[in-house]
Amino acid sequence: MCYKAVIITLFFLQQLFFSGYIFSSEKNNLSDKNTESTFVIKPDDPIVAMLDSLANLKVFRNLELRTDTLPPITGRFSAGFVPEYCDSVYKARLEKLNRYSPIEFEYNSIVKSYIDLYSKRRRYLTERIMGLAELYFPYFEEQLDRHNLPLELKYIAVIESALNPVARSRAGATGIWQFMYGTGRLYGLEVNSYVDDRSDVIKSTIAACEHFVDLYNIYDDWQLAIAAYNSGAGNVNRAIRRSGGVKDFWSIRGFLPRETNNYVPAFLAVTYVMEYSDHHNLYPAPPPFTDIEIDTLHINRVLSLRNVSKLLDIPLDHLRYLNPSFRQNIIPGSADKTYVFRIPKEYSGLFVSNEEKIYNYKTPEEIRQEEKAARLAETTVHVVRRGEVLGTIAQRYGCTVREIQRWNNLRGTLIRPGQRLVVRAPQPVKTNIVTDNNVHVVRSGESLGIIANRYRVSVNDLKALNNLTGTTIYPGQHLVVRHPENKKIKETKEEFTYIYHQVQQGDTLWDIANKYPGNTISQIRELNNLSGNVLIPGQKLKIPVIEQ
Repeated sequence: MCYKAVIITLFFLQQLFFSGYIFSSEKNNLSDKNTESTFVIKPDDPIVAMLDSLANLKVFRNLELRTDTLPPITGRFSAGFVPEYCDSVYKARLEKLNRYSPIEFEYNSIVKSYIDLYSKRRRYLTERIMGLAELYFPYFEEQLDRHNLPLELKYIAVIESALNPVARSRAGATGIWQFMYGTGRLYGLEVNSYVDDRSDVIKSTIAACEHFVDLYNIYDDWQLAIAAYNSGAGNVNRAIRRSGGVKDFWSIRGFLPRETNNYVPAFLAVTYVMEYSDHHNLYPAPPPFTDIEIDTLHINRVLSLRNVSKLLDIPLDHLRYLNPSFRQNIIPGSADKTYVFRIPKEYSGLFVSNEEKIYNYKTPEEIRQEEKAARLAETTVHVVRRGEVLGTIAQRYGCTVREIQRWNNLRGTLIRPGQRLVVRAPQPVKTNIVTDNNVHVVRSGESLGIIANRYRVSVNDLKALNNLTGTTIYPGQHLVVRHPENKKIKETKEEFTYIYHQVQQGDTLWDIANKYPGNTISQIRELNNLSGNVLIPGQKLKIPVIEQ
């Protein structure tokens, strides 16, 4: 009987042993089992939605191919070839990443599905992410290092927003690090009608680093901290309790929200693809600017991005892309509040030298509105009282009866109590312009030299006629091009004399336009059928020679 009891006891111990082994090895089994078609990413996956948002990012439209960022000729793969590897290769590469990171990288069917997403099914969007990374990652790495955090956390922004600075989730999370309103305010991010710091790359990156520090201090585990970044610490804590207190992502995964289930595997996959991109024949598709091509200016006055775009001839989409935190295209700077304005470096000197004119520039419509407001301010209205006549009203306001009749379209002298009469109106603006033939409205790309040539006058004459001290003019500006007494001359389009400029190393369109007075960047670009600002050494540009 004792012998039988011993056998039964050993049997149950054996079962408990194997049960414990299976439980403790569940994570490893998931990693080791065949990964062929065991997990499918659903079409409504929010990670996929963020990736797809890059397809419509305006800054990538109609971009000229940049020769300085073409992939190197390695001879490893032919163009367009999509490499495939067996599971053991993926696993070995992820194990190699483990040697250099405190974050645990592992391989399973879920990780493989996201590797396939980024390296195969959406590979052209991955190349856009790689291009955006050249702009953003230097700053991410600087802040992560300053906060003593793993540099691999920069890839969190890839799965959060696909590095799209204007990304916004269905739940309202905003910006490149996808902060919710409350969490953003908790970390000092300003959100109002004009400014949303969640879309400011610099400020939101600092906030994200501070958030990572707080989450890691809670869990002392990077996979759990990453999961909490996505779903919030409350959801992760709840999942840990429901799993019996186990602090392991793969053990609590089934108790987390569906989106967070795949969040850590997606992070592991993105890190792998970005680190081994050349092994998958992936190369950056760059946006118009890299980190070293951007300059920052400090603005403490109200500034319109539309005016900067118009006056400096920079596409508004590019300015919005570099300054996504300004919601209304207005920087609400003031004496006690300074904002950072990012601008392509080739235009920063031009902005600084014309700063006052840019701040004070008004569109023709704005000028008309101000003139209308001024006229209304100068107008006086009188409400007719019982017994009053036009004569006594005119005497009171120092005008004539005829003037009151003209201002109010009155044919006679009959008025009635309660009637509103204009009794003082602004004087019409005096001008020495007799006909429209004496005025030219400046169009984008025109210079004083071009306008002078068109109307057969000198640049000095135009400056004298319009009281100009320099040669800077703006689209929409009205210029007097001839004296009123001059008879009308038939406008003809004269042929310019052209020369050819051979582009040297380091030349920019701004340098070339300055070298040949009277020319603008837009004019040179249009004349030579250039779609962007990229120049190639040795390239020949046609330049009009304008006599001044």
